[in-house]
Amino acid sequence: MPDQPAPRPVSAVPRRLRISCACAAVVIVAVMTVVAVLLKSSSTGVVAFQTADQVAMVGLGLAFAAGVLFVARPRVDADAAGVRVRNIVGTYQLPWSLVQAVGFDRHSPWATLVLTNGEEVAVLAVQAADGERAVAAVEGLRALRAAGAPVDDTPRTPLLYE
Repeated sequence: MPDQPAPRPVSAVPRRLRISCACAAVVIVAVMTVVAVLLKSSSTGVVAFQTADQVAMVGLGLAFAAGVLFVARPRVDADAAGVRVRNIVGTYQLPWSLVQAVGFDRHSPWATLVLTNGEEVAVLAVQAADGERAVAAVEGLRALRAAGAPVDDTPRTPLLYE
């Protein structure tokens, strides 16, 4: 049997999520800027808005937009040595010997890494909404897993909370 070429490194991001978050961030900044411009002309009779209030409104819009863009942070990078998963609020770096399987069920919103101790790590960068891109990323992760070190099935302490 001829030698098969080594699997290529995999890098994936949630494309649709990033596009949606970018559009939402632009809309938020635009709406808050319009509100800031119109704020000076509206007076309730009780409160008179100043230039500082307008600047604060734009600043709030930028802060809200940054929060929305933070949701688009997930990324997965994998090579022969292991896999690095960056989710919205957490980062994991795992060697392939600790990954038992790469799961991506038909009705799952994103892929998961099944670890040797039974825990699962969500891979939010590989989302079902991305269609063929997600399937290609999962196939690449599975190929790297198959080429990686053999799975050690001995029970371990929890990996995520050591």
